Amino acid sequence: MPKILFAAPDLWDEYRDALPLALHQAGVVADLVLEADPETVDYIIYAPSAPLQDFTPYTRTKAVLSLWAGVERIVGNATLTQPLCRMVDPSLTEGMVEWVVGHTLRHHLGMDAHIVNPAHRWEQIVPPLARERPVTVLGLGELGRACAQVLAALNFAVTGWSRTPKTLAGIRCLSGEGGLRQALTGAQIVVTLLPRTTQTENTLNAETLALPARGAVVLNPGRGALIDDAALLAALDTGQIGHATLDVFRVEPLFAGHPYWQHPRVTVTPHIAADTRASSAARVIAENVRRHEAGEALLHLVDRARGY
Repeated sequence: MPKILFAAPDLWDEYRDALPLALHQAGVVADLVLEADPETVDYIIYAPSAPLQDFTPYTRTKAVLSLWAGVERIVGNATLTQPLCRMVDPSLTEGMVEWVVGHTLRHHLGMDAHIVNPAHRWEQIVPPLARERPVTVLGLGELGRACAQVLAALNFAVTGWSRTPKTLAGIRCLSGEGGLRQALTGAQIVVTLLPRTTQTENTLNAETLALPARGAVVLNPGRGALIDDAALLAALDTGQIGHATLDVFRVEPLFAGHPYWQHPRVTVTPHIAADTRASSAARVIAENVRRHEAGEALLHLVDRARGY
């Protein structure tokens, strides 16, 4: 019977019922514990915010199963030599798609002008059709791919960019440094859904923010470090970027005096674009334990060299 250590104590209340149920439904008979001698632990269910930071004593552990989608806070831990799996939660993906599509449609249709119209101006400005609105999605992982596909299904002219080549039906896919410039040039809405790595930090900077169409909208539900904040604020001030809707930030919570709060062309949402739901995330964890115990490949295994 494998021993599973739940090493994310601040999340236990969320998973107390969901995880045993998911293990049962997956046909996994296991000893789920909150504390254990390290040398007896087969699997660690983990969150990067957990007290556990030294994995050296866990010599028997077969895999570390993260409850977070992002692994940038753990992937560089030199003591973590066991296989590491990130969380790919179907509910998180659904939430991200809804946030991205909702804010894309908000800006595409110019909804703000009608929702907040204190002067009661009657201005019949008809938006273009979706097929006339170029949207670029930076990052074609699980979340980026799902968002790009739904936007394309709504008939937006979607371009997707990733560091390595990918192919998605109905979507223009570009890659590499030259592909990034091509993907951004002329875009009217830019969605950033890249992982945070040394290669992706400040992907949107003074140079790249000059490439989209003047007045373009930036949506960032990915990682705060993907954007050079000073460059974005400067682009907003000149009108090169017409609006930025931001859900993630370098330091959270975003402090009260941050310029983003006061800027008239910025919408701040408090890191709510997508969240892991215990009921569905528990099934992902249970399936990975079942697979490994059956000699099958782990799902969502992190590539240490790439950082995600």
